[in-house]
Amino acid sequence: MSVHPAAPAPVRATTPLPVLGRDVLVPLVTGGEVAYAALDYAASAPALQRVWDDVAAYAPYYGSVHRGAGYLSQLSTDLFEQSRAEVAAFLGCRADDQVVFTRSTTDSLNLLASVVPDGTRVFVFETEHHASLLPWRDGDVTYLSAPRTPAEAVALLERALAAREPGGPALVCVTGASNVTGELWPVRELAAAAHAHGARIVLDAAQLAPHHPVDVAALDVDWVAFSGHKLYAPFGSGVLAGRADWLREAEPYLAGGGASRRVARRADGGVEVDWHTTEARHEAGSPNVIGVYAIASACRALREAGFDGLVEREQALVARLREGLAGIEQVRVLSLFGEDAPRVGVLSFVVDGWNSSHFAAALSAEYGIGVRDGLFCAHPLVRTLLGDHTEPGDCGGDTTLNAVRVSFGAGTPDEHVERFLAAVAALVTDGAQWRYRTENGRCVPA
Repeated sequence: MSVHPAAPAPVRATTPLPVLGRDVLVPLVTGGEVAYAALDYAASAPALQRVWDDVAAYAPYYGSVHRGAGYLSQLSTDLFEQSRAEVAAFLGCRADDQVVFTRSTTDSLNLLASVVPDGTRVFVFETEHHASLLPWRDGDVTYLSAPRTPAEAVALLERALAAREPGGPALVCVTGASNVTGELWPVRELAAAAHAHGARIVLDAAQLAPHHPVDVAALDVDWVAFSGHKLYAPFGSGVLAGRADWLREAEPYLAGGGASRRVARRADGGVEVDWHTTEARHEAGSPNVIGVYAIASACRALREAGFDGLVEREQALVARLREGLAGIEQVRVLSLFGEDAPRVGVLSFVVDGWNSSHFAAALSAEYGIGVRDGLFCAHPLVRTLLGDHTEPGDCGGDTTLNAVRVSFGAGTPDEHVERFLAAVAALVTDGAQWRYRTENGRCVPA
């Protein structure tokens, strides 16, 4: 029996994909309500309506996975494994790759960090999100300085790899698209450099996969990690996909039911365990079937919508955003590779004379626009980009280091970008219409 609802009619590339929350009204401090403009996709994207419908259709059939004899358990198990195949197809995985379901990108990279062989040298750029910067810190890590061009990134990595002691395993960790600037990294070239020096490479695709096709085989990366909640499936699942050998040979990430094939008492009173060698080895416990199915549904929806059209439409929004902000003298857009560098729908900026927390609070309270402010869990990168920039403290206190980030994707209407640009221009020209105060370190309407 299928639990998939009928597929919706194809959506033209010029039309945003339907997402939940598109009609939500939020109150304004100046009075009245307005439709919420969600421009914080880089943190968590709204659920695709298609994903929500698929999950709702499956929910009555929910059952335990892999170990149940009942009909609903068998159906749920089939759905779980079909979801694994769907994700593998979405990522262009090789035939012998494993697709392990986790909780998030952070969980995926911590899983990989737990299975790297002893003595592995890890190379990671300081520009990474904390999810891909921090899991390796207890090992032998080389942190690479922020490059200023894609070519420099490849050159930095090649020099670092050439200088390492010969022999022994090595791993490179790199992002596909920055969660701060949205800029695309030269993944294929970095993978070639890594392999030329006998190293492996893992791709943090948390910001790339929702905006751009990811093909593991074509990019020639060894592993890829991403999160469902950034891929329009906010139900608490993530993915680590790639080479099986290190995953098979390491101790399970979590010890428990599902990861073990056989457990027996030993004569000495201990416990003897025979672990699975499949993906189940690192999926102990009852799996998040809903979350896994939601990711598969999002992958299917994006593939059916056609990434070429989605990318084309998003790039038109990126171009409009860049053009609009370039016309506001007080705004400085943050960039590592230069203003014209290709990027996905993620952009960060600072505004002369404004604290970024204050600016973001005013966008929300006075215009119903949700963005993000701060250092975006990429503190070294944002500090590098800001340089000696300082801005007034939160709502007029001490000076701080901060930025504003606007991000969007397949569900963003053109009107939300236009509203955002108009609101930025109004705030810069006329100032805030309301008073704000600091509460728990954040600016809020007084």
